[in-house]
Amino acid sequence: MPHGRLYGMRIKMDHSGRVVFPKPLRRSLGLATGGELEAVAQAGGVLLRPVAQKPAMVEVDGLWVHQGKAEPGADWDRLLNDVREDRTQRVLEL
Repeated sequence: MPHGRLYGMRIKMDHSGRVVFPKPLRRSLGLATGGELEAVAQAGGVLLRPVAQKPAMVEVDGLWVHQGKAEPGADWDRLLNDVREDRTQRVLEL
């Protein structure tokens, strides 16, 4: 956003570390109340960018696929075996 009145706006931080984005900046970026921002430390400053909200599960060709992050230490072999066993049982019941 290197042009217009939005470039170079100064924003103050209060004693709790909170900042308020001016309304023109919020509008131009599509930021809504309660929205989340990701903070990335970079040389010379901090990059703030909106977090794109995606559903954790999506249906792909009739199967539900998790597209989120796995918990640390997830046992993928056990999880896949459990899913396979469940599917096998459902097919055998038909």
